Amino acid sequence: MIPTPHIELKDKDLIAKTVLMPGDPLRAKFIAETYLKDVVEINSVRNMFGYTGTYKGKKITVMGSGMGMPSIGIYSYELFKFYDVDTIIRIGSAGAYSPDLKLYDVVLAKAAWSESTYAKTMGVSNKKLLKATPAVNKKIKASAKKLGIPLHESVIHSSDVFYRINSDEYKDIFAKHGAVCVEMESFALFANALATGKNAACLLTISDSLVTHEATSSEERQKAFTKMMEIALNTKL
Repeated sequence: MIPTPHIELKDKDLIAKTVLMPGDPLRAKFIAETYLKDVVEINSVRNMFGYTGTYKGKKITVMGSGMGMPSIGIYSYELFKFYDVDTIIRIGSAGAYSPDLKLYDVVLAKAAWSESTYAKTMGVSNKKLLKATPAVNKKIKASAKKLGIPLHESVIHSSDVFYRINSDEYKDIFAKHGAVCVEMESFALFANALATGKNAACLLTISDSLVTHEATSSEERQKAFTKMMEIALNTKL
């Protein structure tokens, strides 16, 4: 079923087997313009920009996912199911729950814990903790090591809510589930990988801290998170 309701591309061969997926479509545009050669735009529906190009001779697609599990749920499922994508690596921002995480630190998600019913509603799993693909994480760690970029590998929290009334609730989540930071997409991505028999991973850059209340700007989130981008681009899949 291509094109899909949300991706306009008719030729699925123009999408690489590996897709890097930031939440912000403008971050996808930045990556394409900064790192890729011979770039072709593969999607602009709803301004959810996607691009395919080459990086060091390797074909790579980068495409935005939007914010939240329903949004990444749609785009990642269509890429896995209808465009024959094998692996999606989310490259996003996160808020720190742990005092050990500083702004711009890079976190590799071992698993995502969530209160979300996404996986249950999909008919995939009743579990609240879904793992990233271990083989992909192993290759991401090898890439980071070669580049000399430190990684914090841990459980993360995927939340349905950005503005919580009880802002201190993160302390209980950190204590009970070991989730060192929070974002809003990876649980759905991991569920879709399970549903389709594909591979998924998540790299995050700490954009703010619930502990210290430090924060980066929107422009920094769009353009300055280059460490995780370079780790993902150099991962050999």
